[in-house]
Amino acid sequence: MKLLLAVAALLVVSEARPPVHHSFHHGNVTVECVGKCLDAPEAYHMPQVMRLKEKAFAECHAEGKCPLNLPSIKEFSPCTDGMSAGQYPCSNLDMMSYTSLSDMGSTGDGNDIWGWTDRPTEGVNIEYAIVGMADGTAFVDVTSPTEPIVIGMLPTHTFSSSWRDVKVYKDHAYIVSEASGHGMQVFDLKRLRERPSGPGVHRFTADAHYAMVGNTHNIVINEETGYAYLVGSTRSGSGYRVCSGGLHIVDIREPLSPTFSTCYGGDGYTHDAQCVIYHGPDVRYHDHEICFAYNENTLTVVDVTNKENVVMLSRTPYVDVSYSHQGWLTESHEFAILNDELDEMYTSEKRTRSLIWDVRDLESPKHTSSFLSTEKSVDHNLYIRDNLAYEANYCAGLRILDIADIEEGASELREVAYFDVAPDWNTVSFHGSWSSYPYFASGNVIVNSIERGLFVLKPNYERIAELQKERMEKKNER
Repeated sequence: MKLLLAVAALLVVSEARPPVHHSFHHGNVTVECVGKCLDAPEAYHMPQVMRLKEKAFAECHAEGKCPLNLPSIKEFSPCTDGMSAGQYPCSNLDMMSYTSLSDMGSTGDGNDIWGWTDRPTEGVNIEYAIVGMADGTAFVDVTSPTEPIVIGMLPTHTFSSSWRDVKVYKDHAYIVSEASGHGMQVFDLKRLRERPSGPGVHRFTADAHYAMVGNTHNIVINEETGYAYLVGSTRSGSGYRVCSGGLHIVDIREPLSPTFSTCYGGDGYTHDAQCVIYHGPDVRYHDHEICFAYNENTLTVVDVTNKENVVMLSRTPYVDVSYSHQGWLTESHEFAILNDELDEMYTSEKRTRSLIWDVRDLESPKHTSSFLSTEKSVDHNLYIRDNLAYEANYCAGLRILDIADIEEGASELREVAYFDVAPDWNTVSFHGSWSSYPYFASGNVIVNSIERGLFVLKPNYERIAELQKERMEKKNER
């Protein structure tokens, strides 16, 4: 019911927008969406969510705030007395550098982000940020975090779009977008070693292209199996397999020769997912390839081990569902944290809600509790590394949670660090941090801001460990 109310509200907001031809400005980029671009089955709610976001982005541009393109900062800016670089509220997170969208070759806004570590020789790690932007994807060497080097950018395959998503497998980047006819770009990341010279930001070309989808909202890759899961493909076209908006499964074991494997749309539209070789406590599925799918109004668990016989193990709704957006497993595969992108907008609780799930029984997952932030902000993408959850919560920026005692419920979670990349936005709206990547060996975390661009941040892990120890001591005293 909450989901239906939310979608109804979205339709009211976007009622005046043209239903067939859609064009708006993203910085100096015109983003086109024509014909069947927004013609998706009514069962999918994402097109309505996208219209609401596009309206917010267009208003931001009209106000001169998107993109901001402030001067890049190439120096260490510690978090001192709750502030970094004189403008960014923070706690236990230092800013190593900031690179503007324009310095990365874009004239539009930012979106997704991922990372890649090049290991050209033994013992050498070169860390790269792969930065999604409206008009393409930038590659930035962040090995020296206070001196990031923009190597170049790969322009979009067709049109510009507010949505671009990227993941990495075997030193190749796989890039999808909501742009019409975009398909999946494949880029050999080892080409970044060439360090092209010349004026301006170098423009790369893709090494391969997969054309069995047009638009795609997100891409999921299981690096253990070599399969990519393209999700949220909705627009029909010649040769396209939209798979009801669900899992469009691609064999990428030969990185430059992606091959269609199969479809699974048994639970309709999938907004995002995480696919793993399962090693949790449900022994029935040990060593199976399992996808945890966030399907607009459910957490849906799917066994994709046998690509010729994909099986849905469970689909579970939850209280106050507005839009099941994305989530991530703990490293033990016992619990997951889910973010609902619209609940802060369409329920009475405006504080960011992180939903804790017990997934120890894959056929019967349970939403056990919810962690409420002190901040009133929409949540977007989150990732988990060790006992920390890294949440990109739009206007509230990057928030890091201590989840060591997640088994005992949300009451045992604590925020231990934050960095607000959008200090001029303090509303429940679609501005600020889109996503983060916390998996570099250096411990640095990269964040992409919609309006500003790439931030390289360094958590104060020593202080975070002290906070975790203090929490455990207080807990033991109870």
